[in-house]
Amino acid sequence: MTATVTTMVAGIGNIFLSDDAFGCELARRLTAETLPDGVRVADYGIRGMHLAYDLLDMAPATTILLDAVSRGGEPGTLYVLEIGHGDVPGIEPSAVDAHGMTPDAVLALLENLGGNAGRILLVGCEPASTEDGIGLSTTVAAAVDRAVGVVLDLLTDKEGSEPNVPSGASAGLLGISDRPGQRSGTGL
Repeated sequence: MTATVTTMVAGIGNIFLSDDAFGCELARRLTAETLPDGVRVADYGIRGMHLAYDLLDMAPATTILLDAVSRGGEPGTLYVLEIGHGDVPGIEPSAVDAHGMTPDAVLALLENLGGNAGRILLVGCEPASTEDGIGLSTTVAAAVDRAVGVVLDLLTDKEGSEPNVPSGASAGLLGISDRPGQRSGTGL
C-alpha cells in the first residue's frame, strides 16, 4: 500500500541554464534528508505537465515549489512566498506546452482539471545567471545549503497562517504581477 502524500515538494528548473537549476539541486539535496511522514520530494525540472498530473492524483494539503526567482535582490537571496489561489491566472488548454510550462501555468492547468495543490509555498533563490551553462554559480550553490534548512523548517510548520521564515530568507505573498510570462530561469 502506498503512503498518502500530504505535502509535495517539487523542484523546478532547467539544468542547462546555470542558476535556473536551483530548484532541481535543492530537491536532490532534500532527498538525502530525513523528512516527516507524508512528504514526497521530486525533481520535475522542465516537466510541468508531469507535475500538474501528479498534483491532480495526490491532492496534497501543501505544495512547496522550489525554483529560481528574480525579484531584484542580491544573487543568492532566499525567498519564502505564499501563492494565494486567487493569484493563479486562467489558462487556455491550447496554450499548454508540455516542456515550457511555468509554475503558474502548472497551477492554472491543475485548476482547469479540477485539482487543488492545497496551500502553495514557494522557496526561491535570486539567480546570479540564467545563461546557457551547466552548474550553479558559487553564490547560488551556497544558497542551496541554507535553503535545505528553510524547507525543513517549513515542513515542521506548514499548517501555520504565515510561512515560518528562518533567518536569511524573506517572506511575502506572491501576486500575479511578480510572474513573468516566459520560462527564462526567473521562476514564478
